[in-house]
Amino acid sequence: MSIPNTPDLASLIDAKKHREIKDIATNTKAIDLAEELEELGQEQRIILFRSLPKDAAADIFSHLSPDTQENLIELLTDPELAYIVEGLFLDDAVDFVEEMPANVVKRVLKNASEETRKQINQLLQYQEDSAGSIMTTEYVDLKEEMTVDDAFARIRKVGMDKETIYTCYVTDSVRVLGGVVTVKTLLLSQKTDKIGDIMTPGVICVNTGDDREKVAEIFQRYDLIALPVVDTERHLVGIITVDDAMEVLEEENTEDFHIMAAMEPSDEPYLSAGIFKLAKHRIMWLLVLMVSAFFTGGILTHYESLFSAFPALIAAIPMLMDTGGNAGSQSSTLIIRGMAIGELRLSDWFSIFWKELRVSLLVGSILGFINVVYKWCLSGDLTLALIVGASLCITVVFAKLIGCMLPLLAKRLRFDPALMAAPIVTTIVDACSLSVYFWIAGKVVGA
Repeated sequence: MSIPNTPDLASLIDAKKHREIKDIATNTKAIDLAEELEELGQEQRIILFRSLPKDAAADIFSHLSPDTQENLIELLTDPELAYIVEGLFLDDAVDFVEEMPANVVKRVLKNASEETRKQINQLLQYQEDSAGSIMTTEYVDLKEEMTVDDAFARIRKVGMDKETIYTCYVTDSVRVLGGVVTVKTLLLSQKTDKIGDIMTPGVICVNTGDDREKVAEIFQRYDLIALPVVDTERHLVGIITVDDAMEVLEEENTEDFHIMAAMEPSDEPYLSAGIFKLAKHRIMWLLVLMVSAFFTGGILTHYESLFSAFPALIAAIPMLMDTGGNAGSQSSTLIIRGMAIGELRLSDWFSIFWKELRVSLLVGSILGFINVVYKWCLSGDLTLALIVGASLCITVVFAKLIGCMLPLLAKRLRFDPALMAAPIVTTIVDACSLSVYFWIAGKVVGA
């Protein structure tokens, strides 16, 4: 069934056509219906939400934005809220609680069962960027002595409330992780086979304190759909599913985009953020870059006498600075991306340096030659053309080497490599390109 346009859905709600509303709610995917619900007015939202099948309400609720979730909570009765909280998967409930203001959290936890409150509070104790903070305790565990028949009986008994049943984890009497078995393996095995005989030992797992970015990298590397989380004694305490890993990747990529654009990262949606908060996230980086650009102005002032002796030098400055900045940005972007996806490591620094040196010499020579020809034909001054061409060639080499080495240096110093993106690289390269340009010009002209 195609997704209805918001005006059609709103019209059905206003006309109180509950049967049609229920049909739409039943036959539309949760995430699509959540998007439709976001566009409705407050009264229409609660009418639609109360028209949802109870089994689908919690799923749709988990896809809503924090603002819409908070709005709905204000309109829901305590019994309705209790049903929603209990229907959420535990990791979604934790994410939801972390986004809400204190008064809303208090009401949510008040309407949750004692067991749910205990589990939520337990997961909230883990550090924000750790594996423990994004895991869920809703998994299927099996024992080695179980038969395949026993395993299926347990899956049927507890599987309805688990986030995934395809991958089951084998633990001993004290929950030490011993292996993993998939439903596919169970289906292809004999009913009397022991789980200990068909499980896969040596399970890939992470510790509760591991960085969540590392978790996302493991999902990508091994193409997993779930990953067990253990404590320091290898007790199984939870699992992380692929949807949570993808959310981490999205958040990390968004953070890198902000940093690479010289902005402080923010979790708040753009339209929800106030102008003062947005300005605060931008002003500090712009101030740092502005102050660092004073060095460029200082270089121009230092060589002011050279302008008087050779005024034609001024015309090439914008081209040198732009080309140098662009060349450096190309290299830094490639290296930052390579490090982000695990393709490049700190130990590869010499290989990176050697490759970028050769690339920059080739690119710089071609661009320098083109500029020599262009400037000579345009001005008829071969000396000026050679100065510009040589300066551009050296600038490109410096820019690309700076662009590839700065992210590696940042990583070595335990900073985010994205810090050394276009704005920082461009500012540094501008100063270098002008210094090279005027130094060569000064040697040639003798000023």
